[in-house]
Amino acid sequence: MKLAKNTTIILILGLALSFLLTPSRTKAQLTVDSNFNPNRIIEDGELLAYDAMSLADIQNFLENHGSFLANYTTTNTHGDLKSAAEIIYDATHNNYDCDGVTLSNAPTEAEKKLKCQHVTTVNPKFLLVLLQKEASLIEDGNPPQSHLDWATGYGCPDSWVCNPYYKGFGKQVNSAALQFLAYMKEPDHYNYRSGQTFIVNNTLDPYCTSANQTMSVTPQNQATAALYNYTPHVFNGNYNVYKLWNRYFPRISRFYPDGSIIKAEGDPQVWLIEGGKRRHFANWSSFISRFKPNQIVSVDSSELANYPLGDEIKFANYSLVQTPDKKIYLLVDKEKRPFANSTVFKKIGFNPEEVDQASANDLAGYQLGQTITATSTYVTGALLQDTKTKDIYYVENGLKAPVDKDLLAIKFADQKIIKKTSKELKSYATTTPVLLDDGSLVRTANYPLVYLISGGKKRPFTDSAVFAKLNYDPANVITVSSQFLYNYDMGAPIQ
Repeated sequence: MKLAKNTTIILILGLALSFLLTPSRTKAQLTVDSNFNPNRIIEDGELLAYDAMSLADIQNFLENHGSFLANYTTTNTHGDLKSAAEIIYDATHNNYDCDGVTLSNAPTEAEKKLKCQHVTTVNPKFLLVLLQKEASLIEDGNPPQSHLDWATGYGCPDSWVCNPYYKGFGKQVNSAALQFLAYMKEPDHYNYRSGQTFIVNNTLDPYCTSANQTMSVTPQNQATAALYNYTPHVFNGNYNVYKLWNRYFPRISRFYPDGSIIKAEGDPQVWLIEGGKRRHFANWSSFISRFKPNQIVSVDSSELANYPLGDEIKFANYSLVQTPDKKIYLLVDKEKRPFANSTVFKKIGFNPEEVDQASANDLAGYQLGQTITATSTYVTGALLQDTKTKDIYYVENGLKAPVDKDLLAIKFADQKIIKKTSKELKSYATTTPVLLDDGSLVRTANYPLVYLISGGKKRPFTDSAVFAKLNYDPANVITVSSQFLYNYDMGAPIQ
Protein backbone atom coordinates (compact mmCIF):
# COMPACT_ATOMS: atom_id res chain seq x y z
CA MET A 1 0.00 0.00 0.00
CA LYS A 2 2.85 2.34 -0.71
CA LEU A 3 4.72 3.62 -3.73
CA ALA A 4 8.13 2.45 -4.81
CA LYS A 5 10.95 4.37 -3.25
CA ASN A 6 11.40 7.16 -5.78
CA THR A 7 12.55 10.57 -4.62
CA THR A 8 10.59 12.53 -7.20
CA ILE A 9 7.32 10.79 -6.42
CA ILE A 10 7.88 11.32 -2.71
CA LEU A 11 8.35 15.05 -3.15
CA ILE A 12 5.28 15.38 -5.33
CA LEU A 13 2.87 13.09 -3.52
CA GLY A 14 4.32 13.28 -0.04
CA LEU A 15 4.30 9.56 0.51
CA ALA A 16 6.18 8.03 3.40
CA LEU A 17 8.06 5.02 2.17
CA SER A 18 9.85 3.47 5.11
CA PHE A 19 11.32 6.74 6.36
CA LEU A 20 12.56 5.01 9.50
CA LEU A 21 15.73 4.00 7.62
CA THR A 22 17.54 5.80 4.84
CA PRO A 23 19.91 3.05 3.77
CA SER A 24 23.00 3.48 1.65
CA ARG A 25 24.65 0.71 -0.30
CA THR A 26 27.29 -0.04 2.31
CA LYS A 27 27.49 -3.72 3.09
CA ALA A 28 26.09 -4.98 6.41
CA GLN A 29 24.51 -1.66 7.33
CA LEU A 30 21.32 -3.41 8.41
CA THR A 31 21.73 -6.08 11.06
CA VAL A 32 18.64 -8.25 11.34
CA ASP A 33 17.34 -9.14 14.79
CA SER A 34 17.86 -12.88 15.25
CA ASN A 35 14.37 -13.12 16.83
CA PHE A 36 12.66 -11.75 13.72
CA ASN A 37 10.48 -14.35 12.01
CA PRO A 38 9.12 -13.07 8.67
CA ASN A 39 6.51 -15.84 8.78
CA ARG A 40 5.03 -14.74 12.11
CA ILE A 41 5.43 -11.04 12.77
CA ILE A 42 2.33 -10.26 14.85
CA GLU A 43 -0.35 -12.41 16.52
CA ASP A 44 -3.98 -12.39 15.37
CA GLY A 45 -5.28 -11.45 18.81
CA GLU A 46 -2.65 -8.75 19.11
CA LEU A 47 -3.70 -7.11 15.85
CA LEU A 48 -7.39 -7.19 16.75
CA ALA A 49 -7.00 -5.96 20.36
CA TYR A 50 -8.89 -2.73 19.70
CA ASP A 51 -9.20 -2.01 23.43
CA ALA A 52 -5.45 -2.18 24.14
CA MET A 53 -5.30 1.61 24.65
CA SER A 54 -7.73 4.21 25.90
CA LEU A 55 -8.01 7.66 24.35
CA ALA A 56 -5.85 9.02 27.18
CA ASP A 57 -3.26 6.27 26.55
CA ILE A 58 -3.00 7.27 22.88
CA GLN A 59 -2.65 10.96 23.72
CA ASN A 60 0.01 10.22 26.35
CA PHE A 61 1.91 8.04 23.89
CA LEU A 62 2.01 10.86 21.31
CA GLU A 63 3.11 13.39 23.91
CA ASN A 64 5.79 11.10 25.36
CA HIS A 65 7.30 10.60 21.89
CA GLY A 66 7.29 14.29 21.03
CA SER A 67 4.99 13.66 18.10
CA PHE A 68 3.55 16.48 16.04
CA LEU A 69 0.28 14.54 16.28
CA ALA A 70 0.06 15.25 20.01
CA ASN A 71 -1.26 18.75 19.20
CA TYR A 72 -2.64 18.10 15.71
CA THR A 73 -6.32 18.70 14.98
CA THR A 74 -7.96 18.00 11.64
CA THR A 75 -11.11 16.56 10.10
CA ASN A 76 -11.88 12.90 10.56
CA THR A 77 -13.29 10.63 7.87
CA HIS A 78 -16.77 12.08 8.50
CA GLY A 79 -15.65 15.70 8.20
CA ASP A 80 -15.78 16.48 11.94
CA LEU A 81 -12.90 18.35 13.57
CA LYS A 82 -11.04 16.10 16.02
CA SER A 83 -7.60 15.62 17.54
CA ALA A 84 -5.24 13.04 16.07
CA ALA A 85 -5.62 10.89 19.20
CA GLU A 86 -9.43 11.00 18.83
CA ILE A 87 -9.18 10.03 15.16
CA ILE A 88 -6.97 7.05 16.02
CA TYR A 89 -9.23 6.02 18.91
CA ASP A 90 -12.41 6.30 16.84
CA ALA A 91 -10.86 4.34 13.98
CA THR A 92 -10.33 1.42 16.34
CA HIS A 93 -13.30 1.73 18.70
CA ASN A 94 -16.07 3.58 16.86
CA ASN A 95 -16.48 2.54 13.26
CA TYR A 96 -19.67 1.62 11.44
CA ASP A 97 -20.90 -1.02 9.01
CA CYS A 98 -23.58 0.64 6.89
CA ASP A 99 -24.02 -2.17 4.36
CA GLY A 100 -27.67 -2.28 3.27
CA VAL A 101 -28.53 0.93 5.14
CA THR A 102 -29.98 3.96 3.36
CA LEU A 103 -27.99 7.08 4.23
CA SER A 104 -28.15 10.70 3.20
CA ASN A 105 -25.87 11.99 0.44
CA ALA A 106 -23.36 13.29 2.98
CA PRO A 107 -23.88 11.12 6.08
CA THR A 108 -22.51 12.48 9.32
CA GLU A 109 -20.94 10.43 12.08
CA ALA A 110 -24.10 10.94 14.14
CA GLU A 111 -26.26 9.55 11.33
CA LYS A 112 -24.05 6.47 10.95
CA LYS A 113 -24.07 5.95 14.69
CA LEU A 114 -27.86 6.02 14.63
CA LYS A 115 -28.47 3.81 11.58
CA CYS A 116 -25.47 1.54 11.16
CA GLN A 117 -23.95 -1.37 13.02
CA HIS A 118 -21.16 -0.43 15.45
CA VAL A 119 -17.80 -1.95 14.52
CA THR A 120 -14.44 -2.21 16.29
CA THR A 121 -11.36 -2.75 14.16
CA VAL A 122 -7.73 -3.14 15.16
CA ASN A 123 -5.25 -2.41 17.92
CA PRO A 124 -4.48 1.32 18.24
CA LYS A 125 -0.90 0.29 18.99
CA PHE A 126 -0.72 -1.11 15.48
CA LEU A 127 -2.03 2.13 13.95
CA LEU A 128 0.65 4.06 15.85
CA VAL A 129 3.31 1.71 14.47
CA LEU A 130 1.83 2.09 10.98
CA LEU A 131 1.93 5.90 11.21
CA GLN A 132 5.65 5.77 12.00
CA LYS A 133 6.42 3.06 9.45
CA GLU A 134 4.69 4.88 6.62
CA ALA A 135 5.21 8.56 7.42
CA SER A 136 7.45 8.93 10.50
CA LEU A 137 4.59 10.77 12.22
CA ILE A 138 5.28 9.46 15.73
CA GLU A 139 8.84 10.72 15.99
CA ASP A 140 8.73 13.69 13.61
CA GLY A 141 8.00 16.89 15.50
CA ASN A 142 7.46 18.92 12.32
CA PRO A 143 6.38 16.74 9.38
CA PRO A 144 5.48 18.17 5.95
CA GLN A 145 1.79 18.35 5.08
CA SER A 146 2.25 15.61 2.51
CA HIS A 147 3.16 13.13 5.24
CA LEU A 148 -0.04 13.99 7.10
CA ASP A 149 -2.14 13.74 3.93
CA TRP A 150 -0.85 10.21 3.20
CA ALA A 151 -0.23 9.15 6.80
CA THR A 152 -0.74 5.39 6.40
CA GLY A 153 0.05 5.02 2.71
CA TYR A 154 -3.52 3.88 2.09
CA GLY A 155 -4.66 4.03 -1.53
CA CYS A 156 -1.05 4.26 -2.71
CA PRO A 157 -0.09 0.99 -4.42
CA ASP A 158 3.55 0.36 -5.25
CA SER A 159 4.78 2.28 -8.29
CA TRP A 160 1.41 3.92 -8.90
CA VAL A 161 -0.36 7.21 -8.31
CA CYS A 162 -2.23 7.64 -5.03
CA ASN A 163 -6.02 7.80 -5.10
CA PRO A 164 -6.96 11.41 -4.15
CA TYR A 165 -10.19 10.21 -2.53
CA TYR A 166 -8.18 8.88 0.43
CA LYS A 167 -6.12 12.03 0.94
CA GLY A 168 -6.21 13.43 4.48
CA PHE A 169 -5.10 12.21 7.90
CA GLY A 170 -8.61 11.26 9.03
CA LYS A 171 -9.37 9.18 5.94
CA GLN A 172 -5.93 7.59 5.97
CA VAL A 173 -6.17 6.34 9.56
CA ASN A 174 -9.76 5.15 9.33
CA SER A 175 -9.29 3.46 5.95
CA ALA A 176 -6.20 1.58 7.13
CA ALA A 177 -8.04 0.35 10.24
CA LEU A 178 -10.97 -0.92 8.17
CA GLN A 179 -8.64 -2.46 5.60
CA PHE A 180 -6.81 -4.55 8.19
CA LEU A 181 -10.13 -5.62 9.69
CA ALA A 182 -11.15 -6.79 6.21
CA TYR A 183 -7.90 -8.71 5.85
CA MET A 184 -8.71 -10.53 9.10
CA LYS A 185 -12.43 -11.11 8.53
CA GLU A 186 -12.33 -11.94 4.79
CA PRO A 187 -8.94 -13.58 4.20
CA ASP A 188 -10.06 -15.42 1.07
CA HIS A 189 -10.55 -12.10 -0.73
CA TYR A 190 -6.84 -11.25 -0.65
CA ASN A 191 -3.63 -12.62 -2.13
CA TYR A 192 -1.60 -13.42 0.96
CA ARG A 193 -3.12 -16.07 3.22
CA SER A 194 -2.10 -17.99 6.29
CA GLY A 195 -0.40 -21.32 5.58
CA GLN A 196 0.41 -20.60 1.94
CA THR A 197 3.89 -19.92 0.58
CA PHE A 198 4.59 -16.80 -1.47
CA ILE A 199 7.53 -15.11 -3.12
CA VAL A 200 7.78 -11.49 -2.03
CA ASN A 201 9.97 -8.67 -3.25
CA ASN A 202 12.30 -6.94 -0.83
CA THR A 203 12.89 -3.25 -1.16
CA LEU A 204 16.33 -4.04 0.24
CA ASP A 205 17.92 -7.29 1.23
CA PRO A 206 19.17 -7.62 4.85
CA TYR A 207 22.69 -6.47 3.99
CA CYS A 208 21.84 -3.72 1.50
CA THR A 209 23.94 -5.28 -1.25
CA SER A 210 21.29 -4.98 -3.95
CA ALA A 211 17.73 -3.85 -4.49
CA ASN A 212 14.56 -5.80 -5.23
CA GLN A 213 15.67 -9.24 -4.12
CA THR A 214 12.98 -11.87 -3.57
CA MET A 215 12.44 -14.35 -0.78
CA SER A 216 9.95 -17.03 0.18
CA VAL A 217 7.53 -16.45 3.07
CA THR A 218 4.81 -18.65 4.55
CA PRO A 219 2.59 -16.60 6.89
CA GLN A 220 1.79 -18.71 9.94
CA ASN A 221 -1.27 -16.66 10.89
CA GLN A 222 -3.69 -14.28 9.25
CA ALA A 223 -2.31 -11.17 10.96
CA THR A 224 1.09 -11.72 9.33
CA ALA A 225 -0.61 -12.39 5.99
CA ALA A 226 -2.44 -9.08 6.43
CA LEU A 227 0.87 -7.24 6.76
CA TYR A 228 2.04 -8.67 3.44
CA ASN A 229 -1.26 -7.83 1.75
CA TYR A 230 -0.73 -4.21 2.79
CA THR A 231 3.03 -4.06 2.17
CA PRO A 232 4.39 -7.00 0.13
CA HIS A 233 8.01 -6.61 1.32
CA VAL A 234 10.02 -8.11 4.15
CA PHE A 235 12.89 -5.61 4.21
CA ASN A 236 12.42 -2.94 5.17
CA GLY A 237 8.63 -2.81 5.12
CA ASN A 238 7.37 -5.46 7.50
CA TYR A 239 10.69 -5.78 9.29
CA ASN A 240 10.08 -2.17 10.34
CA VAL A 241 6.69 -3.20 11.79
CA TYR A 242 8.50 -5.76 13.92
CA LYS A 243 11.19 -3.30 15.05
CA LEU A 244 8.79 -0.45 15.78
CA TRP A 245 6.38 -2.65 17.73
CA ASN A 246 9.18 -3.95 19.93
CA ARG A 247 10.53 -0.45 20.42
CA TYR A 248 7.20 1.16 21.31
CA PHE A 249 5.41 -1.77 22.94
CA PRO A 250 7.98 -4.32 24.10
CA ARG A 251 6.56 -7.65 25.13
CA ILE A 252 5.80 -7.56 28.83
CA SER A 253 9.07 -8.03 30.64
CA ARG A 254 7.21 -8.47 33.91
CA PHE A 255 4.21 -10.72 33.94
CA TYR A 256 1.53 -10.00 36.51
CA PRO A 257 -0.90 -12.92 36.82
CA ASP A 258 -4.63 -12.57 37.33
CA GLY A 259 -5.43 -11.27 40.78
CA SER A 260 -2.50 -8.84 40.86
CA ILE A 261 -3.18 -5.26 41.98
CA ILE A 262 -1.02 -2.74 40.15
CA LYS A 263 -0.69 0.99 39.64
CA ALA A 264 1.54 3.14 37.45
CA GLU A 265 4.27 4.97 39.34
CA GLY A 266 3.12 8.52 40.11
CA ASP A 267 -0.50 7.76 39.20
CA PRO A 268 -3.15 7.23 41.93
CA GLN A 269 -5.33 4.96 39.78
CA VAL A 270 -5.39 1.33 40.92
CA TRP A 271 -6.07 -1.64 38.63
CA LEU A 272 -6.95 -5.31 39.01
CA ILE A 273 -5.41 -7.71 36.49
CA GLU A 274 -8.14 -10.17 35.58
CA GLY A 275 -8.52 -12.26 32.46
CA GLY A 276 -5.33 -10.69 31.14
CA LYS A 277 -6.94 -7.24 31.21
CA ARG A 278 -6.63 -4.26 33.55
CA ARG A 279 -9.81 -3.33 35.40
CA HIS A 280 -9.90 0.10 37.00
CA PHE A 281 -11.31 0.59 40.49
CA ALA A 282 -13.68 3.52 40.08
CA ASN A 283 -13.50 4.53 43.73
CA TRP A 284 -11.82 3.62 47.00
CA SER A 285 -14.75 1.62 48.36
CA SER A 286 -14.76 -0.67 45.31
CA PHE A 287 -11.10 -1.44 46.03
CA ILE A 288 -10.96 -1.61 49.82
CA SER A 289 -13.99 -3.93 50.03
CA ARG A 290 -11.98 -6.55 48.13
CA PHE A 291 -8.27 -5.93 48.73
CA LYS A 292 -5.77 -4.27 51.04
CA PRO A 293 -3.57 -1.26 50.21
CA ASN A 294 -0.37 -3.22 50.84
CA GLN A 295 -1.23 -5.52 47.92
CA ILE A 296 -0.70 -2.73 45.38
CA VAL A 297 2.41 -3.15 43.21
CA SER A 298 3.89 -0.12 41.41
CA VAL A 299 4.89 -0.58 37.76
CA ASP A 300 6.08 1.63 34.92
CA SER A 301 3.27 3.42 33.09
CA SER A 302 4.42 1.88 29.80
CA GLU A 303 3.97 -1.56 31.29
CA LEU A 304 0.45 -0.82 32.48
CA ALA A 305 -0.47 0.11 28.91
CA ASN A 306 0.45 -3.43 27.77
CA TYR A 307 -2.76 -4.72 29.31
CA PRO A 308 -5.97 -4.08 27.36
CA LEU A 309 -8.78 -2.32 29.20
CA GLY A 310 -11.38 -4.43 30.94
CA ASP A 311 -14.67 -3.47 32.59
CA GLU A 312 -14.42 -0.89 35.35
CA ILE A 313 -15.05 -2.07 38.92
CA LYS A 314 -17.60 0.50 39.97
CA PHE A 315 -19.28 -0.91 43.08
CA ALA A 316 -18.02 -2.12 46.43
CA ASN A 317 -18.43 -5.79 47.25
CA TYR A 318 -21.84 -6.47 48.85
CA SER A 319 -23.30 -3.35 47.26
CA LEU A 320 -27.03 -3.10 46.64
CA VAL A 321 -27.86 -1.88 43.15
CA GLN A 322 -31.01 -1.29 41.15
CA THR A 323 -31.21 -1.53 37.36
CA PRO A 324 -33.55 0.53 35.14
CA ASP A 325 -36.05 -2.36 35.14
CA LYS A 326 -36.39 -1.82 38.94
CA LYS A 327 -34.70 -5.11 39.86
CA ILE A 328 -32.48 -4.98 42.94
CA TYR A 329 -29.32 -7.07 43.21
CA LEU A 330 -26.79 -7.83 45.92
CA LEU A 331 -23.29 -7.86 44.39
CA VAL A 332 -21.15 -10.60 45.92
CA ASP A 333 -17.70 -11.13 44.40
CA LYS A 334 -18.42 -11.88 40.73
CA GLU A 335 -22.13 -12.56 41.12
CA LYS A 336 -25.26 -10.40 41.12
CA ARG A 337 -27.90 -12.00 43.34
CA PRO A 338 -31.46 -10.82 42.64
CA PHE A 339 -34.08 -10.39 45.35
CA ALA A 340 -37.23 -12.39 44.73
CA ASN A 341 -39.34 -9.28 45.34
CA SER A 342 -39.46 -6.02 47.30
CA THR A 343 -41.04 -7.76 50.29
CA VAL A 344 -38.00 -10.03 50.68
CA PHE A 345 -35.71 -7.00 50.42
CA LYS A 346 -37.53 -5.25 53.24
CA LYS A 347 -37.91 -8.37 55.39
CA ILE A 348 -34.15 -9.04 55.43
CA GLY A 349 -33.67 -5.54 56.73
CA PHE A 350 -31.82 -3.69 53.98
CA ASN A 351 -32.17 0.09 53.80
CA PRO A 352 -33.58 1.42 50.48
CA GLU A 353 -31.31 4.45 50.84
CA GLU A 354 -28.28 2.16 50.45
CA VAL A 355 -29.31 1.14 46.94
CA ASP A 356 -27.20 2.57 44.08
CA GLN A 357 -28.40 2.92 40.52
CA ALA A 358 -26.68 0.73 37.93
CA SER A 359 -27.03 0.35 34.19
CA ALA A 360 -27.07 -2.98 32.38
CA ASN A 361 -23.52 -2.25 31.19
CA ASP A 362 -22.37 -1.68 34.78
CA LEU A 363 -23.40 -5.22 35.67
CA ALA A 364 -22.38 -6.90 32.42
CA GLY A 365 -19.32 -8.48 34.06
CA TYR A 366 -21.32 -10.13 36.86
CA GLN A 367 -22.77 -13.62 36.61
CA LEU A 368 -26.35 -14.15 37.72
CA GLY A 369 -26.31 -15.73 41.17
CA GLN A 370 -28.90 -17.51 43.30
CA THR A 371 -32.09 -15.58 44.01
CA ILE A 372 -32.45 -14.23 47.55
CA THR A 373 -35.75 -15.43 49.01
CA ALA A 374 -37.58 -15.07 52.31
CA THR A 375 -35.86 -18.25 53.57
CA SER A 376 -32.34 -17.13 52.67
CA THR A 377 -30.02 -16.78 55.67
CA TYR A 378 -26.77 -14.88 56.12
CA VAL A 379 -27.00 -13.36 52.66
CA THR A 380 -23.94 -11.19 53.36
CA GLY A 381 -22.04 -14.02 55.02
CA ALA A 382 -21.27 -14.88 58.65
CA LEU A 383 -18.69 -16.78 60.68
CA LEU A 384 -20.29 -19.61 62.68
CA GLN A 385 -18.45 -21.83 65.17
CA ASP A 386 -19.52 -25.27 66.32
CA THR A 387 -19.76 -25.05 70.12
CA LYS A 388 -18.73 -28.69 70.45
CA THR A 389 -16.01 -29.28 67.86
CA LYS A 390 -14.82 -25.63 67.75
CA ASP A 391 -14.74 -25.88 63.94
CA ILE A 392 -15.42 -22.55 62.21
CA TYR A 393 -17.40 -22.12 59.02
CA TYR A 394 -18.21 -19.25 56.72
CA VAL A 395 -21.92 -19.49 55.98
CA GLU A 396 -23.40 -17.78 52.93
CA ASN A 397 -26.01 -18.61 50.36
CA GLY A 398 -27.22 -21.63 52.40
CA LEU A 399 -23.77 -23.27 52.39
CA LYS A 400 -21.09 -23.60 55.04
CA ALA A 401 -17.42 -23.52 54.03
CA PRO A 402 -14.74 -24.69 56.51
CA VAL A 403 -12.37 -21.89 57.56
CA ASP A 404 -8.73 -22.71 58.29
CA LYS A 405 -7.44 -21.02 61.45
CA ASP A 406 -4.68 -19.35 59.40
CA LEU A 407 -7.32 -17.37 57.55
CA LEU A 408 -9.14 -15.85 60.53
CA ALA A 409 -6.70 -12.98 60.93
CA ILE A 410 -6.22 -12.59 57.19
CA LYS A 411 -9.75 -12.59 55.77
CA PHE A 412 -11.98 -12.17 58.81
CA ALA A 413 -10.02 -9.94 61.19
CA ASP A 414 -12.98 -7.67 62.00
CA GLN A 415 -15.78 -10.22 61.77
CA LYS A 416 -17.59 -11.50 64.84
CA ILE A 417 -17.81 -15.28 65.37
CA ILE A 418 -21.31 -16.56 66.15
CA LYS A 419 -21.65 -19.69 68.28
CA LYS A 420 -23.95 -22.44 66.97
CA THR A 421 -24.72 -26.00 67.97
CA SER A 422 -23.72 -28.95 65.82
CA LYS A 423 -27.41 -29.56 65.13
CA GLU A 424 -27.94 -26.03 63.86
CA LEU A 425 -24.89 -26.24 61.60
CA LYS A 426 -26.09 -29.53 60.09
CA SER A 427 -28.91 -27.64 58.40
CA TYR A 428 -26.32 -26.11 56.03
CA ALA A 429 -24.73 -28.16 53.27
CA THR A 430 -20.92 -28.24 53.40
CA THR A 431 -19.00 -26.79 50.45
CA THR A 432 -15.30 -26.39 49.63
CA PRO A 433 -13.07 -24.65 52.19
CA VAL A 434 -12.59 -20.90 52.18
CA LEU A 435 -9.44 -20.06 50.26
CA LEU A 436 -7.27 -17.00 49.82
CA ASP A 437 -8.17 -14.43 47.19
CA ASP A 438 -6.31 -14.21 43.91
CA GLY A 439 -3.26 -11.99 44.29
CA SER A 440 -2.29 -13.37 47.71
CA LEU A 441 1.36 -14.25 48.36
CA VAL A 442 1.90 -17.39 50.47
CA ARG A 443 4.55 -19.76 51.73
CA THR A 444 4.85 -22.42 54.40
CA ALA A 445 6.92 -22.14 57.57
CA ASN A 446 9.23 -25.01 56.63
CA TYR A 447 9.92 -24.17 52.98
CA PRO A 448 11.17 -20.88 51.45
CA LEU A 449 9.33 -21.13 48.11
CA VAL A 450 6.80 -18.29 47.65
CA TYR A 451 3.61 -18.72 45.65
CA LEU A 452 1.16 -16.26 44.17
CA ILE A 453 -2.49 -17.36 44.18
CA SER A 454 -3.89 -16.81 40.70
CA GLY A 455 -6.94 -18.36 39.09
CA GLY A 456 -7.40 -20.58 42.14
CA LYS A 457 -3.93 -22.10 41.68
CA LYS A 458 -0.62 -21.64 43.50
CA ARG A 459 1.99 -20.32 41.08
CA PRO A 460 5.58 -20.48 42.38
CA PHE A 461 8.13 -17.74 41.75
CA THR A 462 11.12 -19.37 40.07
CA ASP A 463 13.52 -17.52 42.36
CA SER A 464 13.86 -14.50 44.63
CA ALA A 465 15.20 -12.36 41.77
CA VAL A 466 11.93 -12.75 39.86
CA PHE A 467 9.97 -11.87 43.00
CA ALA A 468 12.06 -8.71 43.46
CA LYS A 469 11.92 -7.71 39.80
CA LEU A 470 8.14 -7.77 39.93
CA ASN A 471 8.24 -5.31 42.85
CA TYR A 472 6.37 -7.58 45.26
CA ASP A 473 6.83 -6.77 48.94
CA PRO A 474 8.17 -9.62 51.13
CA ALA A 475 6.16 -8.18 54.03
CA ASN A 476 2.96 -9.22 52.22
CA VAL A 477 3.85 -12.92 52.14
CA ILE A 478 1.44 -14.93 54.29
CA THR A 479 2.67 -18.05 56.12
CA VAL A 480 0.18 -20.92 56.02
CA SER A 481 0.27 -24.60 56.88
CA SER A 482 1.33 -27.18 54.32
CA GLN A 483 -2.07 -28.80 54.75
CA PHE A 484 -3.85 -25.59 53.81
CA LEU A 485 -1.62 -25.10 50.75
CA TYR A 486 -2.64 -28.57 49.52
CA ASN A 487 -6.06 -27.07 48.71
CA TYR A 488 -4.52 -25.48 45.61
CA ASP A 489 -3.43 -27.19 42.42
CA MET A 490 0.02 -26.25 41.16
CA GLY A 491 0.02 -23.56 38.47
CA ALA A 492 2.65 -22.48 35.97
CA PRO A 493 5.80 -20.92 37.47
CA ILE A 494 6.14 -17.13 37.42
CA GLN A 495 9.31 -16.27 35.51
